[in-house]
Amino acid sequence: MDIISRDFRAAHMNYSGPLLATTITPIAPLDDPTRLKRFFHSSSSFAISNDIRSSLLAHANTELRFSKVEGNAWVDVYIAYWKATGGILTVDDGETGAWSKVYESWKEVTNALVRGYSNSGFDAWTIPCLYVTARYLRAFAIKADEEQRTVNGVSLGIGMQDDVAAEHGKNETLEDAARMINRIFTLCISDRAPLENSRKWGLYYTTNLLFKTYFKLNSIGLSKNILRALQASRNDMPPMEAFPKSHIVTFKYYVGVILFLEEDYVQAETYLTDTWNMCHKDAQRNRELILTYLIPCHLLTTHTLPTTHLLAPYPRLQRIFGDLGQSVRRGDLAGFDEALANGEDEFVKRRIYLTLERGRDIALRNLLRKVYLVGGFEEPKDGAPPLRRTRIPVVEFGAAIRLRNKTTDRLLENDEVECLLANMIYKVCTLTSYDIVV
Repeated sequence: MDIISRDFRAAHMNYSGPLLATTITPIAPLDDPTRLKRFFHSSSSFAISNDIRSSLLAHANTELRFSKVEGNAWVDVYIAYWKATGGILTVDDGETGAWSKVYESWKEVTNALVRGYSNSGFDAWTIPCLYVTARYLRAFAIKADEEQRTVNGVSLGIGMQDDVAAEHGKNETLEDAARMINRIFTLCISDRAPLENSRKWGLYYTTNLLFKTYFKLNSIGLSKNILRALQASRNDMPPMEAFPKSHIVTFKYYVGVILFLEEDYVQAETYLTDTWNMCHKDAQRNRELILTYLIPCHLLTTHTLPTTHLLAPYPRLQRIFGDLGQSVRRGDLAGFDEALANGEDEFVKRRIYLTLERGRDIALRNLLRKVYLVGGFEEPKDGAPPLRRTRIPVVEFGAAIRLRNKTTDRLLENDEVECLLANMIYKVCTLTSYDIVV
């Protein structure tokens, strides 16, 4: 109890939000692994209210200068935290339904904290406490849903990334957590205090948590409601560059992905490129996630593919994009189809399958260009320099398509080839440039 109250007083005396947040974290620090256990066993359910009150508010009038209302609100937060700590400690005992109990108890911590901001005037510098409670609320909700699916005998197929939608079962606990995090978002965006003491500084962090949660729930459309709310309050918010870079990088990444899924590839490319440029060079996992969407964007907007040097630090991206890119460069339709089929599960999970499928048109265009280049030159006239053939028989294009598509069991009719050529001419003529993938 003493270590919590000591850090609590130090945080309030120095206005240190990060230090205050460490007093309500559900994970023991590495340098003090028994902290949670000691805190929980330092009191009992009968004495916890008095113990917390005397420990936190012993010097409230002299050192901390709390109002009575604010002091009582902090007491409620730490009482709920003590109860949640007990639930967290029981998880290791293998008790059935333990994560669901942890989630419910941690939800009480979050509710107590939200009430403190709404009714008791918690200062804006304490916002990191909201970060901690919201982040772990989401984490505990995911654990509770996984536990429920395991109890029901359903195998888990969550995927590599925690914002990929679950493949089996419902996510009722996570949906409840999303509603709770949305309350925190509303608490921040509706604050009318001056910016220097406003909860609006927590907006982008909370928004990012909501994005991650909606992606996990496969309810990405709800993210647009958040974006509209942010846009409506833009004039009342601090400038974006004043927020921590980590908040902005994550925010731009998710906005880029949302635009990508809406097939606004030009805007998506802008956001993802900004994210790539701002992302720390050593954050390999984050940079890999950015490239997962930026590469398909570039393929469609600029008709460029990643170099071997760019993909070298990312073996997973080499595996899923390597063969696909080579097939596009060579105009190998059969190879493209095979690479797309081999990576289908990963592409669908990352929501990039339909976008990559459009790359077949670029592979076909490269194939037709090779036919044009192989066609050679026309006979020069009157000493003029040779010119490439401007008239190529349709059968030559048909032969190339059959060769690269390996459809040896059926000859393509000239009408089919002419249809492919007409579609390609239309698509090329609607582009702003004639760049060829290299």
